[in-house]
Amino acid sequence: MRTDSRTRSTPSPARSASNRSDTADWERVIGEISSGEYLAVHTEHLADDPLTPGHHTGHPNPTTPRDSYGIRCQVAAPSKLQRPSGDRVKTDARDALHLARLLRLGEVTAVAVPTLEQEAARDLVRAREDARSDLMRARHRLSKLLLRHGLVYSGGAAWTAKHEAWLTHEALPALPARASRLTFDADHDAVLTVKARRDRLDAAIEQMAAQGEYTDLVHRLGCLRGVSTLTAFALAVEIGDWHRFTGNSIGSFIGLVPSEHSSGSSRTQGPITKTGNTHVRRLLVEAAWHHRARYVAGATMRARWDLAPAEARARGDAGNRRLHARWVTFLERRKSSTTANVAVARELAGWCWSLAVMDA
Repeated sequence: MRTDSRTRSTPSPARSASNRSDTADWERVIGEISSGEYLAVHTEHLADDPLTPGHHTGHPNPTTPRDSYGIRCQVAAPSKLQRPSGDRVKTDARDALHLARLLRLGEVTAVAVPTLEQEAARDLVRAREDARSDLMRARHRLSKLLLRHGLVYSGGAAWTAKHEAWLTHEALPALPARASRLTFDADHDAVLTVKARRDRLDAAIEQMAAQGEYTDLVHRLGCLRGVSTLTAFALAVEIGDWHRFTGNSIGSFIGLVPSEHSSGSSRTQGPITKTGNTHVRRLLVEAAWHHRARYVAGATMRARWDLAPAEARARGDAGNRRLHARWVTFLERRKSSTTANVAVARELAGWCWSLAVMDA
């Protein structure tokens, strides 16, 4: 039997030297644990050792930091870890040693680990977000099917009771082929099914928002225009601990600040960074559009104000006036509406933060 020489692996002297160096550094760090140094290891290997474990995020099960046997555990954000650009060798031992050095220097940006209750509420909110996306796609499939046959609704807003009646009594009989009518039935049934699922999730979220640990926070956030119960609850569970931020830093956390490439006297700003939580960023951008219209405290707004303390009502009213004034300023300067809306959304995030950290 012939053996292909390409299948045999012989370690090069340089690689062997590198591995010996890693082992020596690893043994050196282990020898310094008793003097207060930090070691980065996986938490499943811990028992009662006096260590500070640290590991990357990314594993789908976030319970490891919670089940750390009473040991202080830090979950490092991979995007914030400093790594030399010339480091092209990646092994578990080198990664652990790198994390240990960063922990010792205090250069690890820790990720806030939610509680089990917060994680469950976040799953519910994200299930509702998935239902919203599924409903949009199902509606698009149905409307584009009719468009291919020249059937376009012109009786007002789509997906209302009047539009539903048009779909059933006019659009369906106008389809010429039986196969097209069967396709219509399948797409229409998908729209109704997903809409019912979204409505059930909306009812569950409103119930949790009315009676739960986020009730006071939801009522305070609801003092701002564009922040309904569903939006306020989603912001509350997605961000979690608002005290980690300031009014200036929360915009950077959700990726609403412009990117920048500057050097010396040259300053160049680009589009927003779009880092952080995509769901929170979308909610704030959509809420910012509500501040473009003239500000009038209507019945819906006053009903939400009645649920919040007086200080939150005053803060919310000031924020609504300020954000509308910002819209007016951007329109007078002939700014693009999308650019202006993102800028208002960034400031809206700061107003949400000020209401969230307010003492109930």
